[in-house]
Amino acid sequence: MIEEIRNKFNSEFNEINYKNFLDYLNSVFKYPTDFRVCETPLFLSDEFKSELFKACDDITNQLCKPEFLKNSVNAIPKDLVVPNDSSHPIFLSLDFAITKDGDNYIPKLIELQGFPTLYGYQLYLDKAIRKYFHIPENFTAFFNNYNEQTYIEKLKKIILGNENPENVILLEIEPQNQKTRVDFAAMEELCGIKSVCITDVIRRGKNLFYKDGSIEIPVRRIYNRVIFDELIRKNIQSEFSLLDEVDVHWVGHPNWFFRISKFTLPQLSGKYVPECYFLNQLEKYPESLSDFVLKPLFSFAGLGVDVDVTKEKLDSISDRDNYILQKKVEYAPVIKTPDDYSKVEIRMMYLWEENSSKPELVLNLIRTSKGKMMGVDFNKNKTWVGSSVAYHKE
Repeated sequence: MIEEIRNKFNSEFNEINYKNFLDYLNSVFKYPTDFRVCETPLFLSDEFKSELFKACDDITNQLCKPEFLKNSVNAIPKDLVVPNDSSHPIFLSLDFAITKDGDNYIPKLIELQGFPTLYGYQLYLDKAIRKYFHIPENFTAFFNNYNEQTYIEKLKKIILGNENPENVILLEIEPQNQKTRVDFAAMEELCGIKSVCITDVIRRGKNLFYKDGSIEIPVRRIYNRVIFDELIRKNIQSEFSLLDEVDVHWVGHPNWFFRISKFTLPQLSGKYVPECYFLNQLEKYPESLSDFVLKPLFSFAGLGVDVDVTKEKLDSISDRDNYILQKKVEYAPVIKTPDDYSKVEIRMMYLWEENSSKPELVLNLIRTSKGKMMGVDFNKNKTWVGSSVAYHKE
């Protein structure tokens, strides 16, 4: 059935419709989409969806263990501990490469994060795709019986709590200049909150404020999109520091950016997890270093990842406790396109309510590639690559 849906989608595709789709997507919010949007979504077979759910359950079960949650505090750099930590993250994403073992597609965990992703934008992307392309009516991008209405209700409950939207802010560094700014605009539309640069936050004792015109508005809750990596790289100077003891409720506490991250990968095991090591704990290197990728622990958006690992490179690294060595996975050709097959990485997106014992899978996003890796630099002048969403039968 999936092959039939794929063939139908491809046969009906035309560039004019795709352009109209992009024009619409770029006009919905105050910001355009600043990354390439793929010509096609992914359609999941029942067999692969079942395997994907097994992988998700396997990983989340490991993450929910009290021992892991307790030990995860060791991931936070000692000088970057933010006060008033939470017992678990609010946002959780698992990134799986789609690989193949014989005739079977197998998800392999590539990365994970306890930090928000495109929770607003993906909802509108789904609506835009359905507006311009034929998606079977009984197919959905949501999980656990969510739909557009119930997803929005859940998101607003988590972001706003019991506060008025004006007292809740999306905190970022120069939000208008971020590559993911379209998602900020989407969250503003969905929840009625404002995006505020950390340099515009006013601090008086333990109280925070932001200005709406000449009026100072108290901040009660912060939907946090700030990461320390960028704060440090850009040497951002602000009146308010994430390290301050302040009277606000974090929606997505900053500590979970570290506590569930690449730091977590060497601690996980199972058929869905590639071999992974802390560089500083290796007594000797793996024999075939070309089969591994080197990743800095706390960079974001692929910064500093090295796919051409050599002994000389590893020997030259002085801060070895800041790196992991992860075995490469071979992405399978998954999506049939007019000129070749695209490889796929799927991000499974969770929301974890504060009073819940486990996270809940709600939505997804995909990235597609025809290059050596995911990302713009490896897909220049290629088509049917970029970001989209996966649909599955309800």
